[in-house]
Order: sequence, then C-alpha cells, then structure tokens
Amino acid sequence: MRTYVLGGLAGTLLLAGCTTGGEFSARDAGFSTVKSSTAALDKETVWVQNRAQAEKSTERVKGLLSASKLLDIETAVQIALLNNKGLQAAYADLGDASADVWQTTMLRNPTASIGLGGIGTPGLEAYQTIEGALAINMLALATRERDIDIAKVRFRQAEQNAALKTFELAANTRRAWINAVSSWETVGQLSQAQVAADAASALAKKLGESGAMTKGAQAREHAFYAELAGQAAQARLSARLAKEELTRLMGLWGDETAYQIPNRLPPLPKKLIVSEVIEAQAIQQRLDLQVARLELQATAKTYGLTEATRYVTDLEIISGFEAEREKEDGKTKKTATYAKELEFVIPIFDSGKARMRKSELAYMQSANLLAEKAVNVRSEARSAHEAYRSSYDIARHYRNSLVPLRTKIEEESLLSYNGMISNTFELLTDTREKINAIELSINAKRDFWLAAANLTAVVHGGVASSSPAAGAADAPAENAGGH
Repeated sequence: MRTYVLGGLAGTLLLAGCTTGGEFSARDAGFSTVKSSTAALDKETVWVQNRAQAEKSTERVKGLLSASKLLDIETAVQIALLNNKGLQAAYADLGDASADVWQTTMLRNPTASIGLGGIGTPGLEAYQTIEGALAINMLALATRERDIDIAKVRFRQAEQNAALKTFELAANTRRAWINAVSSWETVGQLSQAQVAADAASALAKKLGESGAMTKGAQAREHAFYAELAGQAAQARLSARLAKEELTRLMGLWGDETAYQIPNRLPPLPKKLIVSEVIEAQAIQQRLDLQVARLELQATAKTYGLTEATRYVTDLEIISGFEAEREKEDGKTKKTATYAKELEFVIPIFDSGKARMRKSELAYMQSANLLAEKAVNVRSEARSAHEAYRSSYDIARHYRNSLVPLRTKIEEESLLSYNGMISNTFELLTDTREKINAIELSINAKRDFWLAAANLTAVVHGGVASSSPAAGAADAPAENAGGH
C-alpha cells in the first residue's frame, strides 16, 4: 500500500493559492476606465470580443454610412472608433494586462515528486520505500504582494495606453477628413479655371484662323490651358489618395468605400474660442504623460523588489513523506518519516550588485524620460495654441485681402484686354496669380482646421503631426456632389 501525505504548510499554501482573480478576470476588465477617459470625444467606443458584438458594430457602421449623404467629420470619427481593427488590437493589449494581474494573484504551482525504491527481486522485495515531496517557492510567496502591485500599475498603464490609442485614432481621422475635403475644394477651383481656360483656348484658335491673334498669343492661351489640365489631374490624384487615407482609418472596404465627402471645408469661425490655460490642461490631462508617470511608478516598485531580493534569488521549502515497508521472518514492518527541507542559493559569486545597478539606472531613466515628456507636452501645447491663432489670422488675410485683390486685378486686366489696352500675356499672368491666391486661401483654411484639430488633441494626446499642414495634399480633387 502506497501512502503520500502533504505537510500542513503545503496544504495551507495550496488553499491560499486558489483565487478567482476578482475584477481582473472579467473579459472587459479596464474598458470602463477607457470609456471614461475618452468621454471628451463624445463618441461611442466598443471592444469587440465576439461575433455578436462584431455584427452589431458592423450594422452600426452601415447605418451611419447610409444616413450620411455627405460624410461629415464627426461621423467619420465615429465610424473609425467603431470599425478600425488596429484600435481593437490595442484594446487586446488591455485584456493581456488584466490577465497578467489575474495570473500574478495566483500562487506559483508547487512541484510534486514521488519515488519507489527497494532491495531484492521485483515483486518480492525484502525492502520497499515510497518517497514523496512537495516543493513550494517561498520567495514567490514573500514577494507576491509587490508583484501584484507592479502588475496593477502595468494594468493602469494599459488602460491609459488604450485611451491614448483612441484619442490618436480620432485625431488622425479628423486630419484625414480635413485633408481630403480641402483637396477636393482645390480641385473644384482648378476645374472652374480649366473651363474658362478651355473657352479662351478655343477662342484663340478661331481668332488665329481669322488672323486677329498672333501665333505667340495663341500659344500662350493653349499652354495655359495645358498647364491647368495637368494641375487639375494632379489635384484629382492627390484628392483620391487623401480620401483613401480616410477610408483606411475608418476601416472601410468593398462597397463601403463608395461614401461621399463634401467639396468644401466649413468657413472660418467668426471668432476663436481658446482657453488661456491650455498648457496647464495638457499637463493635467495628457494620457501619454500619465503613462510615463505610471512607468516611473512601476520602475520604482520593481527597484524596491530587486532591493528586497538582492541576496536571495531562489528559496524553496520542500515537505515530504517517506514510507518504508520491510519484510522480516514473514512479517511486514512499516515505518514512516516526515521531512521538511529549505533550499536557497548562496550568494558567493552573484551578490546582486549588478541587478541593483540595473534597477537603479532603469529608475533614473524613467525619471528623466518623464521630465522630458513634461517639457515636451508644455512646448506642444504652446505651439498648438500659437499655430491655431496664427493660422486663423493667415486664413482670414487670404480670404479677406489677397483673393479679393487678385480677383479685382483680373477683372481690370480683362477689361483692358477687351479694350485692346493690354496683351494676352498680361491677362494670363493676372489669371494665374488669381488661381494661386485662391489655392493659397484654401490651403490656409485647411491649415487652420488642422490646427484646431491639433489643439484639441494636444490636451489629451494623439498629436502625430509637427505642423498644422503635415500630411496634407498640396494639390488636391472633382467638384460639386461629393466624392
């Protein structure tokens, strides 16, 4: 008869190790924090983890697309938050972090061993011994609370990272929508100019045939039309690419890509609404700064753990039972012995100084990175605020001053040309300058709306562009009716 008995200590530890993981075992652990952290977006966010949720999200996206004849910027952001698969992958990191905390709350599994020994012929042993042992890592038990604290800090980091990814996607979608719409607005202006140039080119050809226009003047008209045709084609290409970027961010494909967007950006607001404490708001609310703070906290806890285990890297208690059966003079004699052992590493060669040094340097690195991040956040807030105010003034200047002046010059030049006072070259020059002024005005308006998007993002995170116009298409695509 074989007997295997666990010591009282081992049984107690096994009972202590039975845990459910609490809140961290939930499938959507931490997502409520992500929702509250991104409440400023005023958008619905979902963490898709099963087929039913995926189908519901897909139907919601289809409903938004079908309800919008021209896709506005807020709808585009909502679709991206519901449908972007990269964001869902970021949310999976949150689930991974919660599983890590859940795992850390459990005791490390003990190691059990059993052996059979004896002397004599198998099956007819004179002596037979059964040995059993259970090894439990005591160091893991001693550092368990600190390990759990570190895992929880990492989990809070994952929460903030998931919220940060949400803000980044929203900001990038806004920028993509602005770039795409401004591109089509530029195309609309070029298309109108191309129609006028086409008519002028056709007229020049007829005048040349009648001898009323020189060949040089005809060539200038034809060249101007050819230049505009090339610019318009390039603008359409740029606009299609800008719209495709928006499509990618919204996670659309197939028939879903047939959506249309406006051909013109909203007009400039009559006045600016800007908080004068934007720098303080960024320091308090920027999620990437909070992630850096948590990184320093996690590193500090790890440093403390390294210091606590500097000399002891492996410590185990082994409890066991030995049952021996001996046959003598036809009688069986049974004896049992209980044993407990403590195994640990003797720090003869590794005193732990190297590990302490690495932990110390990691802490200092995290502290310096946090300080640098705080300086950068302040600078980004000031830059975003300055870009917002200045781009507004620049856009108003082009709209109110330059474009009206160039329009007046072209009108006067046309009157002079019709009165035979000026030549074709002067008229074409003035027309080109007017087209350039309109394009500059469109780009300035685009830069303002990009600066407005960046100003919102700089408070929460998701600042991916170094300038208001970063990533914008310089010459964008077709007119009325949406694209």
